[in-house]
Amino acid sequence: MTDSYAVIGNPVEHSLSPGIHAAFARQTGEDIAYEKITAPRDGFESVARRFFAAGGRGLNVTVPFKLDAYEFADRLTERARAAGAVNTLALQSDGGILGDNTDGAGLVADIRNNLGWPIAGARVLMVGAGGAARGAMLPLLEQGPAQVHIANRTAIRAERLAREFARHGVLSGGGFDNLDSLQGTFDLVINASAASLSGELPPLPGALIGPASHAYDMVYGAQPTPFMSWAAERGAKTADGLGMLVGQAAESFMLWRGVKPETAPVLQELRARLQAQ
Repeated sequence: MTDSYAVIGNPVEHSLSPGIHAAFARQTGEDIAYEKITAPRDGFESVARRFFAAGGRGLNVTVPFKLDAYEFADRLTERARAAGAVNTLALQSDGGILGDNTDGAGLVADIRNNLGWPIAGARVLMVGAGGAARGAMLPLLEQGPAQVHIANRTAIRAERLAREFARHGVLSGGGFDNLDSLQGTFDLVINASAASLSGELPPLPGALIGPASHAYDMVYGAQPTPFMSWAAERGAKTADGLGMLVGQAAESFMLWRGVKPETAPVLQELRARLQAQ
């Protein structure tokens, strides 16, 4: 019997998730069907309940419903609780719904496994203090970086996020206006802000990055983002978030099916498709 899964969002037409999970299913021999569901912005709960009542096994959740999914879940994983948001819902054997957040795990898997960049012992700068940064924080800190500094346009949000995760590592936070006071370059700079979505560059001093640095933008596209171009001009190695997208999907697939697919061939296929557009 074919098991049903879907991605739910608004808008959701652009989602690459159906193709990704179809590739995972072919690779692993799992019998699944995967669709896109557009829910009214005030109708997540009713749509999700209908999906599971009709026999659905799991949902990927995208904007703007990750907070709704957090409230919808009957129980949460530790990383979902830490993120304060859910991007994956899974039906459990007792009929309950488990909420998970696989975004941070996808980020870490891409940085470590696909790119081969070190996180353990690294000095890390996280740009942005919103949901994307929060979702990545616990999995990132579990890798043992030497230090994580969170920089945000509104300093108090960065400081608050640093305090919330302080027991998991060495953290600090502040506004963009005090970045000049930080000494030396960072080993890893992660852009978790929304700046690249509008073609903008966060106000980052060039002295924060150099030829030994690595720069990762959570946004992806056919061309390098402004953040990636800025980092490359200073000699840093760069990457976008396409591998994170595939990595978080693999974590969801593992949660649902109990088997971990290989991400590299799927990532290569998506990259070739993007560059051909």
